[in-house]
This record gives sequence, C-alpha cells and structure tokens, in this order.
Amino acid sequence: QVQLVESGGGLVQPGGSLRLSCVASGIDVGLYSMGWYRVPAGKGRELVARYNSAGSPRYADSVKGRFTISKEHAKNSTYLQMNNLKPEDTAIYYCNAYRYDTGDHWGQGTQVTVSS
Repeated sequence: QVQLVESGGGLVQPGGSLRLSCVASGIDVGLYSMGWYRVPAGKGRELVARYNSAGSPRYADSVKGRFTISKEHAKNSTYLQMNNLKPEDTAIYYCNAYRYDTGDHWGQGTQVTVSS
C-alpha cells in the first residue's frame, strides 16, 4: 500500500520560509516522478514543482527562484523548500508520486498560510 505523508506546513509571515517534507512508503521515490501541487481556497489544483521524466526539476513560474524541490533516497523522501513566501502562496500543499504504470499517488495535504 502506497502512503505519502506530508509535514512542515503552518502559519508564516510574508517573506518567511517553510520546508515541507513528504515521506513515502510502499514505493521507492527513486523510481517515481515526485512533485508538489497546491490547492488555494476556492481554486483548482496547480503544479508547484516536480521532477520530470529525465529527473530534472521544473517549477511553476510563480515560484521560480523562491522554491526548491529535492529528494533524499536514503529517507525515501522529497522536500519543498519555500523561501520569500507571499500571501498568494497560501494553500493546501500535496505531495505527488507518479509513474506511467501505476498512475498518481497523493498525500493527505498540509496547510500553508502566509499572513501577517
């Protein structure tokens, strides 16, 4: 059974930083395309950052230069370092694992709120 468990969300002031973590079980993150998505209140899901099939990271234009995705195989985890956070980054953030033969797997989400 695949499980993705996110943590690290919370309330932060504009300009602050947070680091989201996603620990995977039931899959090997090295064999999946890992990514992060978010759902702002009242809006649809949007890509934040993910690794493409070649293993290179790609980012939404709105987060380029501020967010960094990374993975740690030894901990079977992926991370999202978020710097210079803005109120418009407020959303529920979801970890995603995708492979062509198994499709998408999702975590339960973690809330990020950017407010003064």
